[in-house]
This record gives sequence, structure tokens and C-alpha cells, in this order.
Amino acid sequence: MRNVEDKLDALRRLMAERNLSAYIIPTGDFHGSEYVGDYFKEREYMSGFTGSAGTLIVLSEEAALWTDGRYFIQAADQLAGSSILLMKSGQPGVPAIEAYLCDKLEAGSVIGFDGRTVTAGFVRKITEKTGAKQITFAGDEDLVDHVWTDRPAISTEPVWELDAAYAGRSREDKLAAVRDRMREKQADVLLMTALDEIAWLLNLRGNDVKYTPVFLAYMLMTQERAILCVHEQILPPEIREKLEHAEIETAPYNTIGEIVSDVCREKRVWIDSASVNYSLMGSLPADAVQIDRCSPVIYMKAVKTPQEAAHIREAHIQDGVAVTRFIRWLKTSVREQSGEHARSEAAERITEMSAARKLETFRAQMEGYLGASFAPIIAYGAHGAIVHYEPTAQTDVQIRAGGLCLADTGGHYREGTTDITRTVALGKVPEEEKRYYTIVLRGHLALGAAKFIHGICGQNLDALARAPLWEAGLDYNHGTGHGVGFLLGVHEGPQRFHWRINQNVQSVVLEEGMVISNEPGVYLEGRFGIRHENLVLCRQGERNEHGQFMYLEPLTMVPYDRDAILPELLSDRERKLLNDYHALVYKTLAPYLTEEERIWLQEATAEI
Repeated sequence: MRNVEDKLDALRRLMAERNLSAYIIPTGDFHGSEYVGDYFKEREYMSGFTGSAGTLIVLSEEAALWTDGRYFIQAADQLAGSSILLMKSGQPGVPAIEAYLCDKLEAGSVIGFDGRTVTAGFVRKITEKTGAKQITFAGDEDLVDHVWTDRPAISTEPVWELDAAYAGRSREDKLAAVRDRMREKQADVLLMTALDEIAWLLNLRGNDVKYTPVFLAYMLMTQERAILCVHEQILPPEIREKLEHAEIETAPYNTIGEIVSDVCREKRVWIDSASVNYSLMGSLPADAVQIDRCSPVIYMKAVKTPQEAAHIREAHIQDGVAVTRFIRWLKTSVREQSGEHARSEAAERITEMSAARKLETFRAQMEGYLGASFAPIIAYGAHGAIVHYEPTAQTDVQIRAGGLCLADTGGHYREGTTDITRTVALGKVPEEEKRYYTIVLRGHLALGAAKFIHGICGQNLDALARAPLWEAGLDYNHGTGHGVGFLLGVHEGPQRFHWRINQNVQSVVLEEGMVISNEPGVYLEGRFGIRHENLVLCRQGERNEHGQFMYLEPLTMVPYDRDAILPELLSDRERKLLNDYHALVYKTLAPYLTEEERIWLQEATAEI
């Protein structure tokens, strides 16, 4: 296997042959996706950094990789020994990519990239920053493809149908609603490239991206036509027939550029430059009028139908049973592992990876379970401080009695998608770790109990989760919550809890039916990490002379670990919130548990 430096040298030779001063390698497919299939993992291949977010810039004499706060520790470890500089996005003194390129490149330089994997919006940002230097772009060739000789094939897995009984709306109804939005915005054509939007719109799911049940596709809509561009072998005959019944045409995946060039002449075209790639944008005819704004589907799929909400609750009951069984197993097994039988052959040696496999077996026992919604994070001890740690054969450690184990995992069920984090106390836990555990729990409970007037955005509520940490001189370098799709991406916009104000990101009002995570944490590098995460459903509450009030319904049904809580740090209100939630967890899960499991859960959820 070639090492990172050999790969960079090979790429630089190709760059020199084409007179390129820089080459951009994003974490992206042709659709602006957050998570991508194996074929598209060029940045991971070239750098060795395996996180889900990052952009590699290669110059003739240096290379740098940008990633966000979730991956600072992981990226530093995985880039160690290479010549690639780590750029911690958003930190003081760290330039944005466009500023870095403007500073490093001479006037008249050419920046190369595969225009199918770089969004039009990203190229526009670079253009705005470097325009005075007359820097140009070459986006017509995938140079990494020449370096990556054993590259996996592009995925063409079959699609399957999500019954309208789960979605709550038929594809015909959704198509009509999208066309209504197009008329409102006076758009003749809507170009859709985001995979989760297309899957949602058509009530179809696929398996082209690990952990995200989507399929590679483009879609173009007018008032009269709907054209779906896919690898045609992925459509079973029965689904093809249903698409025809809904008056949806199909065309080969790689013909989207030709179709855009033909259909969009002299038309007002609605595009989202945040997801439309640079090459496809170049296919638009010169006489087309661009309406660059968020796709209407983003907001439509974010607000779950009553049927979706009902099914999501069912998914979380199944997930709650599985994760509760896992926590019971983990605490019991680690205690036994360290007890008098620890040296016997019968004692089970538990590692991060074996624990992840055990949780998967518990989930697989659930009737509606389809698979994990992201790579499981089972992080013991110091690994808990790596926000998006994923155990590997090289990092896998034994889980022992003493300290904390952070378990951030999720599942796709026929009824919906889950995402949960619990930090589990194993044996004796130092007082300091209990203190931090309780502080994070206080913020988590405060946000979960929020009552607010309609019109509030996630930025308005984020401080509820952070306030107890700020009081203690602590913080965490990630958002407090993200949206979650319905049997789609575990990360979904536009709703989220966060405090940073980004002028390029529109504030979004929290609406009934939106699912959001609530996950504050604290991370002490080299020591431990703590995070509590529930998914919540935004609901309408009372309406009075002051307006419509909203609240957050807890979806996740799993106990917190009382062994790590310092009750004296909780206020009376916080204690009641914790006890009420635990009572709800027991009432919800008890009917699905064995007698032995119910006894354990009753103790785990006893009042504090």
C-alpha cells in the first residue's frame, strides 16, 4: 500500500504536467453529501484522515487539511508523521480555505479539482476571495483517479420502496406540493441533486452510501415533467412501473448534464448551489435565469408528518430496549470481568469493538431494525475525549472496571432513525468525572425541558444546554443538536441547536414535527469525555394571548447512569426533570423486558 507522501508526490507530478498550482480534494460525492460511498473517499485515501468532514488542499510544496472541532484530536493523530498541516476550522489564526489559497497562490495561478465533487457555492467563495489575482479553475479532471489504482467501483445497489403508510404522504402528493412551491417562486425548472431529498420525495430508499439509505440520482422537475437520472439497473421492475404511474421519467445517471442543457434553455431554474456541483452548474445554458436558494424539499422533509412522528416513537421504543439491554450487559459484564472470576477462561474480555458488536446484536433482535445509522462510537476512558472517535483494530482497547465509557450509536428502523449517546459508569468513578457528568446532565435536562414561543430558532435555545458548563468555565467545540431524517440521514438540516452566527446560514424557526438531537458534552483531551444525547420532537403546546407556545417531546427512552450523578449538584427542578424522565423510561420500556431486566431497570430509574 502506498503511503501518504508517495500519493502526494504522484498527485503533484500530475499537477505539474497540467500547470496546476493547487488541487482541492473535498469530502464529497457528485451530490454535496455529508457521508459518501467508498468510491468517493478520495480525501481519506490521499490523507489517511478518516473523519466524515474535511478538505485537503495540495500545493506544489505543501498540503493542508481543514476539519471541524469534532475531529481535531482524531485528525492530529491520523496526520501525524505526514507533511499535511492540520487546519482547525474556526479557531483563532486559522485561515478559511479561500483565504489560504489567496495568500499562497501567485496571480494567474490555476486551481484544479474534480468539478463533480466540488459544489458551485464553494467555488464561488474562492472566486470572490481570489478574484483580484485573476486565479482560474480547471474542474474537468479527477486527478486522484490516476493515483488511486485499486479504487472501489461506484455503487449501484437496488432501491426499495418506503410504503406511504410510513411516510404519511404519497410521492404524487409530494410532487404536487413541490410544484406548488415552484409556482410561488416563479421557477420553471427545479434541479435537485441532494440524495436524501430525492429519496424523500419519491418514497424510495437505497444502499449506495454506508449508514445512509439513499441511492445515487439526480432529478429535474418542471410543471409537466419529472426526470429521474439513475443507474437504471438499480430500479426493480415493480418500482419502475410505479414511477411510470406517477409520470416520472427515468434516464441514465450520467446524462443529467445533457438534460439540464436541453430542458433549461430560456427557463427560470431553481438550484441550490450548496449542493449542486460545479460541473453540473456549468451545464446550465447561458440564457437560463438562476434562482439560487435552498431546495423546497429541505424544509418539507424536516417537518415530519403525524404518521412519521408516530412511527419514530415506535423506533425509539425498540432502540430503547436494545440500548438499555446493552448498558445492563456492559455494566454487569465489566463488573464480572474484574471480579473473582476475572482470571478464568469463562470471563469475557470486552473491548470497544466487541462492545459495539454486542450492541449490534441487541438491535438486530428488534423487529424493525435495518442497520446502523452511523459508525458506532464506543469510546472508553481517554478515547471519550475524541468527539467522533471510531474504534479500529489499531486503537481498540479493553473496557475495564473504573471510569467512563461513552457510547454514541444509532439505528435505522423501518419506523425511523435513532441517534443516542449515553456515558456509562464502570465500577468506581472519580469524583471529578461525576462532577462533569452531572454538569453536562444539567444542561441537557434544561434544553430538553425548554418551553418557548413559536418563532424561536435553534440559536435562541443553545445557551440553555451550555449555561451550566459556562458557569464552570467549560464548553464543547460542536453544535448542541442537529436534525435527524426519517429513515434517511442521521444529520439533517436545516434545524439545529447552535450558538455561532453564520451569515451564510439562514436561521430556521423550530416547527412542530422537527426532530433534533440534544447533545451537550465535555471533553478533556487524554483523560475522558462525557456526552448525553436524546432526540426530541418539536411540538405545539398551549396557545394564549401571548401566542403559540412550543415544547420538546423526548423520543429517546434510555436511562442515564445514576452511578455517575452527584445529586447534591442538582437543583430541585433538575432532580424532578430527571426523575420524571426516568419514570417515563420505565413505564415505556418495562412491557418489553424480561422480569430480570425490569428489576434492573427499576433500580436504574429509581428516584434521586
